[in-house]
Amino acid sequence: MIRMLSRILLPGAVLALASGCVTSTVDQMVFNKPTEDMSNASVVILGRRHASDYDTEPDFVECVGEHIADGDGRIHVIDELEFINTFYPWFEPRTAPLRVTDLERLMRQPPVAEKLAALKTEYMIWLDGSTERTDSAGSMTCGIGPGGGGCFGFGTWGDDAKYEATIWDFTDRAEVGRISTTASGQSYMPAVVIPIPIIAPVQGTACDGIGDQLLQFLSSGE
Repeated sequence: MIRMLSRILLPGAVLALASGCVTSTVDQMVFNKPTEDMSNASVVILGRRHASDYDTEPDFVECVGEHIADGDGRIHVIDELEFINTFYPWFEPRTAPLRVTDLERLMRQPPVAEKLAALKTEYMIWLDGSTERTDSAGSMTCGIGPGGGGCFGFGTWGDDAKYEATIWDFTDRAEVGRISTTASGQSYMPAVVIPIPIIAPVQGTACDGIGDQLLQFLSSGE
């Protein structure tokens, strides 16, 4: 078994004028990378939504899937909603498998096993996490007068993103990797007559970080 543990630091990713400052880190631990390319197989990326205190955003799941598909045209990424509807009710929040050992239970269901085989599903990737607002400060006042209207003031807020991808191998019925990413950033809203938002792309940075590592894993086959 091949095991690799690495940490990638991406400090100070700044998009001047268009966005605020974002700092992110990516940690990965992967086992048994693909030995063949993914041209004859597919991968599905699903968001965890079984917890009551957060919901892994569907747009984040879609972003990661598009990042992988755009990076390697050989990889067929199954749409999350399409997959969930196809396998209803097996992947609803209350019934979705929480552990890789639950795959054996699923595969004992003939309709599930047949559909997975038809889709040539090689890997299932679970995304778990969310992006949350952390703090805000400042004030802004807007009004309309005889000479026109406008806003004056300054506001700022922070966002933190934490996500983890767990990779399941359908062939071996095993977990073959985990990739986690954190990203934090500060956004600003100065206003002199017209508010000008300077948004820190925290969720997008997290998507790129975790998407790059998943793409590297899935594209490692010969």
